[in-house]
Amino acid sequence: MGIRTGEQYINALKSRKPEVWLGGKLITDLVNEPVFKQPIQEIAKLYDMQHDPKYQDKITHICEENGERVNNAFLVPKSEEDLKARSELFEAYARATFGLMGRTPDFLNVVVTSMASNSWFLDKYNPEWSKNIRNYYRHIRDHDLFLTHAIINPQNDRSKASHEQNDMFTHLGTVEETPEGLVVRGAKMLATLAPITDEVIVYSFPGFQPGDERYALAFALPIDTPGLRILCREPMQDGTRSLFDHPLASRFEEMDAVLVFNDVIVPWDRVFLYNNVEAANLLYPKTGIAQQPAHQSGVRGWVKLAFATEVACRLADSIGVDTYLNVQHELGELVQSVETIRALLRVAEYEYETTSSGEVRPAPFPLETIRGMLPKMYPRAIEVLQTIGAGGLLMSPTGADFDNPELCADFDKYYAGRAGISGEERVRLFKLAWDLCGEAFGQRLLQYERYYTGDPIRKRAIFYNQYKQTHSFPMVDEALNAENKVENKSI
Repeated sequence: MGIRTGEQYINALKSRKPEVWLGGKLITDLVNEPVFKQPIQEIAKLYDMQHDPKYQDKITHICEENGERVNNAFLVPKSEEDLKARSELFEAYARATFGLMGRTPDFLNVVVTSMASNSWFLDKYNPEWSKNIRNYYRHIRDHDLFLTHAIINPQNDRSKASHEQNDMFTHLGTVEETPEGLVVRGAKMLATLAPITDEVIVYSFPGFQPGDERYALAFALPIDTPGLRILCREPMQDGTRSLFDHPLASRFEEMDAVLVFNDVIVPWDRVFLYNNVEAANLLYPKTGIAQQPAHQSGVRGWVKLAFATEVACRLADSIGVDTYLNVQHELGELVQSVETIRALLRVAEYEYETTSSGEVRPAPFPLETIRGMLPKMYPRAIEVLQTIGAGGLLMSPTGADFDNPELCADFDKYYAGRAGISGEERVRLFKLAWDLCGEAFGQRLLQYERYYTGDPIRKRAIFYNQYKQTHSFPMVDEALNAENKVENKSI
């Protein structure tokens, strides 16, 4: 089949009946549910971009294996040009969503591609696992599927390992083996966009301990598999807000969910790993499923930061406050943050590394630097936006107010900005900014970026330890040995 259209994606959603709970109600018509309706349209637009002559050659390619045109997320990079081809896809999708949707289809398709292209790692433990992930990669590539993932345990007692929880199956674990497959029970989160995806892939961060064997799992299932329950968080918008009043929240709400597995059967051909703590702890470093997707999330984060910066600049300009030195200083800081992330991405792509199998990966240290900096840079951009907008962010009328002729004169006079900025234009800018920096929608985006890759303190500590293992700090030795060199020369 190869690349599908937005209509085909929506038809696939209509054909399924996953068990989705939202606000205490079982959702039976996902496509027409107000909370999901517009986000579905936004994802459909991404699929349609694959058929648009403006984008097609930049974000898709002809697959050598099946002769079909497929998305660049399924490209196994073998050169710098391949990395750039994937980067063009990441940027095109990020710009289409202003970087506000963190789980567009390209992200997890890159994860599965990376797992499959490094399936040799699984051969050591079970050749069937290796075969399964390669076949699954072909399945989602050839059908152009959209995946969610659930890789984090519920926040119960974080001081205890999975096997030490009060209930053995609070965290997702294996109940038993059957001829049909594994039976699994328990929960995983944070399955972003789960209700409107095709399938879910489950795996976990490293950190398993002896005794955690039943929780060491990796598998994939259709999102409507019997026994799989999707518990959605409270929506950040109700699906009825106008584009005028909420230009972002009305379009890009990414639903997050907890997935509850009630004795779900995972067919053997969908099992990629189980009952092996060592394999589960090595899955990330050996298959590159942190490094390759970090390229996608880095590009998306760059676009998201650039968008927030553009909003701040336009907001400041609209009311003339960017003539003040302190505002110029803060806006300059944001622009430099954007340029820093852009430069790190280009370095990661230029200083790529090649694995023993010939796979090309972007340089890890620039990508991890992005992961360390964005959790601080993006909140700072939102803080600057809040500071510049000040009380004006709280005083915007609605689109309905502008539709009333009796009020137009007041809005033109009292809501206008600097010369050339009408009342309506200024209000629309401030509403855009408030969606990003003040509304529940914007606060979710803020929290999302802070913890996108986990605890930022722990992640930076891991980064330092990895850096220390690969760097011997030779300039220090050179500086300390300078005295001996001078003495020897004088002799």
